[in-house]
Amino acid sequence: MTLLASTLQNISPQNAEARHRARTRLEMLTMPYWALGRIMDLAEELAGMTGSLHPPVARKTVITMAADHGITAQGVSKYPREVTAQMVYNFVQGGAAINALARLAGAQVLVVDMGVAGDLSALAKEGKIISKRIGAGTKDMTTGPAMTHEEAVRSIEAGIEVALSLSDSTDIIGTGEMGIGNTTSSSALVSVFSGTSVAEVTGRGTGIDEEQYQRKVRMIEKALAINRPDPDDPLDVLTKVGGFEIGGIAGLILGAASLKKPVLVDGFISTAGALIAAHLAPKARDYMIASHRSMESGHRIALACLGKKPLLDLDLRLGEGTGAALAMHLVEAAVRILTEVATFEEAAVSKADP
Repeated sequence: MTLLASTLQNISPQNAEARHRARTRLEMLTMPYWALGRIMDLAEELAGMTGSLHPPVARKTVITMAADHGITAQGVSKYPREVTAQMVYNFVQGGAAINALARLAGAQVLVVDMGVAGDLSALAKEGKIISKRIGAGTKDMTTGPAMTHEEAVRSIEAGIEVALSLSDSTDIIGTGEMGIGNTTSSSALVSVFSGTSVAEVTGRGTGIDEEQYQRKVRMIEKALAINRPDPDDPLDVLTKVGGFEIGGIAGLILGAASLKKPVLVDGFISTAGALIAAHLAPKARDYMIASHRSMESGHRIALACLGKKPLLDLDLRLGEGTGAALAMHLVEAAVRILTEVATFEEAAVSKADP
């Protein structure tokens, strides 16, 4: 049995008994009924995910998956693809936004080379990044599939391997990514899975102007017309119009779900990866927490496809795992409410009149 097949087989729904016990306690806390709203929803979810009334969330890791995209040759991004490798060095040196926000959240950042066009072998040898390299970026999806079917499977299994390697050291995982051109692939993926027009799901990514935006839409439409990805076959969609880091994120989520570990899904690109994971294993949705809603127009549609309501809405559009790092504070808050607030009985406080 392949790693992907065995992982899919190991994903089960949330623990219903733990959810019930958590809800029962939350309903008895010394406050008006469900007065902390979605923080209490999150506490119930975390109990179900972990099977515990004391959900472990102290050990946090943000995984930033990096890869390049052949579609950048079509002028769909404001930045050259060399920026992907340059930003990996910035992550390693601790100078990126994700590093600052992860430090605040008490999370470690692990960078994974899924297929950066630049040479990162020295960083891998020094143990500063994890190498799961599939290739030097995907192919240009306007001329044919972005990758082979085998590469698509390998990218997902690489993400699973990363998740499994963290089984004994991490309680909660945040997804992140870096890859010039990856909003283009994500827009194509979301269009396919949602059945929504390309124009409706495509945003401005790195801040492209109107002319570049119209070109981006045309290139995605061309890629979909040439490749005709099958929305009922997530591996086919990933193969035709995906990215190595997007496949890696899908695998990371599947691996975490198989371990019953919560996953904070970051922004638009991470949510595209989450859609692949959800189509491969619908039960994996039980372990996904939507950290925020980004400014990318397709993110709202992608979240609706997952049936997820984001915790934050702060006009973010950076990626890297920054939204996931910010949402980690809310996860900790939810656990504190569940475990530290007294019930009416424990505090000897009179309940509200019936």
